Amino acid sequence: MTTHRATAVAVLGSTNMDLVAFTATAPRRGETVSGREFRTLPGGKGANQAIAAARAGGAVTMIGAVGDDAFAPRLRAALAEAGVATDGLRTVPGASGIAHIVVDDEGGNSIVVVPGANGTVTGLAEGDEARIAAAGALLMQLELPLDAVLAGARAARAHGVRTVLTPAPARPLPDELLPLIDLLVPNEHEAAALTGTSEPLAAARALLELVPEVVITLGAAGSLHASRTAEPVSVPSVPVRAVDSTAAGDTFVGALAVAAGEGRPMPSAMAWASAAAALSVSRPGASASMPTRAEIDALHRSAPHPWTAP
Repeated sequence: MTTHRATAVAVLGSTNMDLVAFTATAPRRGETVSGREFRTLPGGKGANQAIAAARAGGAVTMIGAVGDDAFAPRLRAALAEAGVATDGLRTVPGASGIAHIVVDDEGGNSIVVVPGANGTVTGLAEGDEARIAAAGALLMQLELPLDAVLAGARAARAHGVRTVLTPAPARPLPDELLPLIDLLVPNEHEAAALTGTSEPLAAARALLELVPEVVITLGAAGSLHASRTAEPVSVPSVPVRAVDSTAAGDTFVGALAVAAGEGRPMPSAMAWASAAAALSVSRPGASASMPTRAEIDALHRSAPHPWTAP
C-alpha cells in the first residue's frame, strides 16, 4: 500500500525506559512513602508520540538514539511492535535514556528524566533529512539537545514539511526555533512559561506572535486552538476515570498529527485526539496505554464533542 506523504509522520525525539513507581500519595521533599507496584515501561516523549501516531493509523519513522545497554532491545521492540520504522534510531555506547516516574492514586505524576543516549543526538545523522523530507509532518519535543531540534526544524522547512513542536520539558528556546514551527502544542504550564501569563487564551494570543498556530492542552478542561487565520476554539476532553496521566499529552499530539494529516478540520482533529488521550489516561503506563485507531474511533463516536468559542 502506498503511503500518502500527508499521513506520514517523522518523529525526532527521545526514547527512554520509564521506571514507574505507583503509590497512594507522592512523597514530599525528605519524605519516604510505600509504593504498591513498580514497572519498567518503554517511553520517552519522542517514542511516545511515535507509538501514539502509529497506533492511530499513521506511517511513522522514529529518529533518535538508544544506548547499548539492556534497555535498548526492549525500546526498539516496543517501537517496532507498534509499526514504527526504527532505521533512524541510532545505537550509541552507554546507557539509554530513562525517566523515573512516581504515579499517585489520582493519576498525577512527577518525573525525573536522565537523557543518556538522547543527549548524544546533537544533529541529524546520515539519512535523517531524507526521512524528514518523506513525511507530511515532523513531531519534535525538547528532551533532545536543542541543536538537534533546530536541525530537524531547518530540514523540515527546507522540504516543505509541517513542523509540530511540543515545548516540553519547558526551557528557554533559541530565537531561531519558533519561527520554524508551524504548530506549537504546549500544555497550560508550558504556555505560561513561554508567555508569562497563566490564562490560556491570553497565552495563545501571545504565542501567535511567534508561531502561526497553537493548540494548548488543558488536561480535564480539554484543549484550546488558536491561529492567525481563524477564531479561537475550545474543545472539551472526554470524561474518564484517570489512572495514569503520564503519556496523555504525547498521545494527544500523535493522534492529532494523524488526524490533521488526513485533512480533518482542526476542531474535529482535536476532538478525535481528545478521545485518544482519554483512553490513555484510563490505563497505566506510557506507550503501553496508547489506544488503537479502532478504539479511538469507538470512543469518539460515543462521546459528545461540541466545540465552542472560549
